[in-house]
Amino acid sequence: MAVIEQMKSMKQLSLAETGFLPKAGKQTRKAVFLAEMDTVVPWSRLEALIEPFYPKKGNGRPPMPLSTMLRIHFMQQWFGYSDPAMEEALHDVPLLRRFAGLDAFEDLMPDESTILRFRHLLEKHDLAVAIFAEVNAVLSEKGLSMKRGTVVDATLIAAPSSTKNEDKKRDPEMTQTKKGNQWHFGMKAHIGVDPESGLVHTVECTTAKVADISMMESCLHGEETLVLGDRGYHRKNRTIDTFEKEGDLTVLTPTKKPAGGKLSKEQKAFNRLLSAIRAVVEHPFRVVKRQFGYAKVRYRGLAKNTGQIVTLFALTNLWLARKRLLPLMGEVRL
Repeated sequence: MAVIEQMKSMKQLSLAETGFLPKAGKQTRKAVFLAEMDTVVPWSRLEALIEPFYPKKGNGRPPMPLSTMLRIHFMQQWFGYSDPAMEEALHDVPLLRRFAGLDAFEDLMPDESTILRFRHLLEKHDLAVAIFAEVNAVLSEKGLSMKRGTVVDATLIAAPSSTKNEDKKRDPEMTQTKKGNQWHFGMKAHIGVDPESGLVHTVECTTAKVADISMMESCLHGEETLVLGDRGYHRKNRTIDTFEKEGDLTVLTPTKKPAGGKLSKEQKAFNRLLSAIRAVVEHPFRVVKRQFGYAKVRYRGLAKNTGQIVTLFALTNLWLARKRLLPLMGEVRL
């Protein structure tokens, strides 16, 4: 009986009183990261997008708070948790519970099925695209989005090539392509990036075999006058010597070395300058693949993976702009 009474009294304690939270002044990198993202993510505006589609309280089991489920969904993207791993992390890591708004001794924690249903809700109503657009709208309102030019690029995302699964076959919506002397199986993420802010304004996903140049127009916002790309976007008229305007749009790609010849000093200098400017497009890819650890597709089918990739780039924009956003959105709550 004494043990039961002690447990009942513990349930009234806050996280800080139970010792689950780190002491003041001792913040981990993950705690700092979550504090920064808690400040820069426009939670109320994103929740307003989802709320019309979210289950309402009725006669059955009341749904988890929308704010909690959205925070859990974003933590899955930031830290690479699967649905079962996210459920376990909420039980094991006090910091993640606090970020999600869940008390350490909650009687009811979201299980993996609840987390899965929330993701399916976002997929069903194509809300990843709406989230990406709303994030970019916020960045534009803060003066962080420019529209004078675009840098285009694509990256390969691997999918399981093994047939050792229940269906005995690979994902039929994924394809293979050759890059250099190596074959890759999976899909591609094509992006358009503002060269001044380094923020992604457009995301398109295809199977791996789709040529980069065929997706160039889809990666433009329509207001730019200059587009920069690598040799995957090369055409005859896109060189330092003889590039032409395609309507009101100028597209520049590196000058290709002629067969059996050499590039001039001017051409080499142009290629170096173009490469330095184009480097900005690699930063979002680095955040998605290194910072957030997204190296392979998680789901079967192009649509589900596209939803995750679009969400990742929305969060990448907030991460890249956080130092400029924090002074505009208040102090970080550590």
